[in-house]
Amino acid sequence: MSKIVFLGIVALLFVAIDYYVFQGIKTVAQDLSDSNKKIINYIYWSITVITLGAFFTYHFLSPEWVGKNVRTFIMVGIFMNYFSKVFMVFFLLIDDLIRLGQWIISSIGSKETKESLPEVTNGISRSEFLAKTGLIVSSVPVVGMTYGIISGAHDYRVRKQTVNLPNLPSSFDGIKIAQISDIHSGSFFNKTAVKGGVEMILNQKPDIIFFTGDLVNNKASEVKDYIDIFGKVTAPLGVYSVLGNHDYGDYVRWESPQAKIKNLENLKASHGIMGWNLLMNENKILDRNGDKLAIIGIENWGAKARFPKHGKMKEACLGTEDVPVKLLLSHDPSHWDAEVRPQYPDIDIMFAGHTHGMQFGIEVGGFQWSPVKYMYDQWAGLYQKGEQYLYVNRGFGYLGFPGRIGMPPEITIMELKKA
Repeated sequence: MSKIVFLGIVALLFVAIDYYVFQGIKTVAQDLSDSNKKIINYIYWSITVITLGAFFTYHFLSPEWVGKNVRTFIMVGIFMNYFSKVFMVFFLLIDDLIRLGQWIISSIGSKETKESLPEVTNGISRSEFLAKTGLIVSSVPVVGMTYGIISGAHDYRVRKQTVNLPNLPSSFDGIKIAQISDIHSGSFFNKTAVKGGVEMILNQKPDIIFFTGDLVNNKASEVKDYIDIFGKVTAPLGVYSVLGNHDYGDYVRWESPQAKIKNLENLKASHGIMGWNLLMNENKILDRNGDKLAIIGIENWGAKARFPKHGKMKEACLGTEDVPVKLLLSHDPSHWDAEVRPQYPDIDIMFAGHTHGMQFGIEVGGFQWSPVKYMYDQWAGLYQKGEQYLYVNRGFGYLGFPGRIGMPPEITIMELKKA
């Protein structure tokens, strides 16, 4: 099937959904004046025409011509439009199925059966009730996603944790660690808000800062406009970073293998330009008054098959054997149960990201839920098994959907205390 035929079928499906939903809109608007009905008709079908135009623009015009942010919002707009209408379709379909059942009964039933069929709900017809209910329900995801884009995308939250380690050297007692993860600079559309997030990090006055991967979505060039902003992320003991699965450029086509290699080299150079210490299966031992603390950083290592396993723990840990506390930076939290805990019981805390909390969830008091919990056992916050800890940062940026709903971007502040 050619691309044009496939897109044509999708467009026809969109029109069919719009036509079906419009029948419900007409039911809701049946008591309005003719002039108001015409206005509703005009607005409704104008949105359909604009949506279809945006749909074909996205697929047939060059990404360079349309622009990254425009393309993102086109797809989000289309998704929001038809995702919300699915709810309306559900309620209209219920009404039509009931109508079909009544028609069957009226065709074969007795006179008494026909007269007993319900037609009114709370003073309005059943069709009008279901249409209005569907309209209200379908508006909820639109309102929620719009709020998630306008407010949630950059509603940075500082989350504080204290972890007690019995073997923590006295010189590092009270050390304050800031962690950010999953910047995804290629998705940003509000530079001023990003600057505000960086200022929040610095206002916490951390001793050391960790970045646990995914600086970009696909290409090193995405971070170019934000190097000056993230270059301000500094701390007395330094900034240490690792790569995430998106940093390798695996999710985009390259004109040659050499181009992909060059992209990765440019990305690694960006860390250096910002003054970050990129750890590529290596470690840095901090020394205070003769007391030592090891920062270990590995390349991406994901337990799930679709994610790369570039990390080399044995290589990264060389020279840390006698260091009393070891802190590991590893992008994917699935690494903790799959390799770190079984094979490296001397890793005190692993810092990860990757999940974004799926950018959608509910966190009230001690209760937290997100669909991502069905994919990852550890997906947000602090976890402990035995004497080892894992902290999963909810992410600083966003990917795909340019917003967050109930799962705001996170700046982690962890204080280490001697137990």
